Amino acid sequence: MRAIVRERYGDAGVLHVAHVDRPDVKDDEVLVRVQAAGLDRGTWHLMSGRPYAMRLVTGLRQPKNPTLGLDLAGTVVAVGAAVTRFAVGDAVFGFGQGSFAEFAAAKEAKLALKPAGLSFELAAVIPVSAVTALQALRDVGRVQAGHKVLVTGASGGVGSYAVQIAKAFGAEATGTCSTAKIDFVGSLGADKVIDYTRVDFADGSQHYDLIIDFAGNPSLSRLRRALTSTGTAVVGGGEQGGNFTGMGRQLRALAISPLVSQRLTMFAAKQRAADLEEITGLINAGKVTPCLDRAFPLEEAAEAMRYLESGKARGKVAITL
Repeated sequence: MRAIVRERYGDAGVLHVAHVDRPDVKDDEVLVRVQAAGLDRGTWHLMSGRPYAMRLVTGLRQPKNPTLGLDLAGTVVAVGAAVTRFAVGDAVFGFGQGSFAEFAAAKEAKLALKPAGLSFELAAVIPVSAVTALQALRDVGRVQAGHKVLVTGASGGVGSYAVQIAKAFGAEATGTCSTAKIDFVGSLGADKVIDYTRVDFADGSQHYDLIIDFAGNPSLSRLRRALTSTGTAVVGGGEQGGNFTGMGRQLRALAISPLVSQRLTMFAAKQRAADLEEITGLINAGKVTPCLDRAFPLEEAAEAMRYLESGKARGKVAITL
């Protein structure tokens, strides 16, 4: 089968098409004929091999698994012996292994039926970013109706979902973005939009019960200035968190949090079918809409990654097969 692979860590130039064996499926897995795959920052980290600490798991000198891709949407073509929730022919979406390929294996517990009204391309850009946003707001941020929520990088993958999900929970959502994306963030339903090139969200004019911070790398002191006295900041993102752990800011947040009245925390998103199904419910209710900026064919995966890296995307980027 055709797949996007890399034999070494590096920039998008290491990505290329190769013919690899179709994956075998374990008892608790299904084999998916991939129709589309989403790009996300986690895949960028796997491509680049940064932060370096991750190489203890992914391979020190070169990747153990050459095929990239987490998000997927497609059709089930085979099921493992223990699988009960899916059958051959089902249209599914969720978290796979090496989804930048014609076929990918995925755990039954990490898939859900594709929302009926969505294309495969739109479904493919949901899992990583939408589930991250949902868990950051609901589980870690403990969002409540009436809360004032600030979402940094509201035009990005996680951010575009966080704004919509915050609104679905009854919160007042404010999003930060660049000048060129103000209209896009407004279209997501944000109550207020802050152009970070002109206005500092931490200037003291507003205080928030919850900040979802997965972009822009603001200092912890700025986040604290923007919080209420008992507010919570959920800190994520690892692109500027240091080359070794990628979590320098998050670890500092955990160290500071016990010493102040505010709550500064981090988390690692869990890949769960139940959360995919909750997102599907929000989509069916008209409260969340996946935002796909551009789709690239498999052969142009390197260009798709460069587009993601450029920061120009409004929402998500997909690869189609």
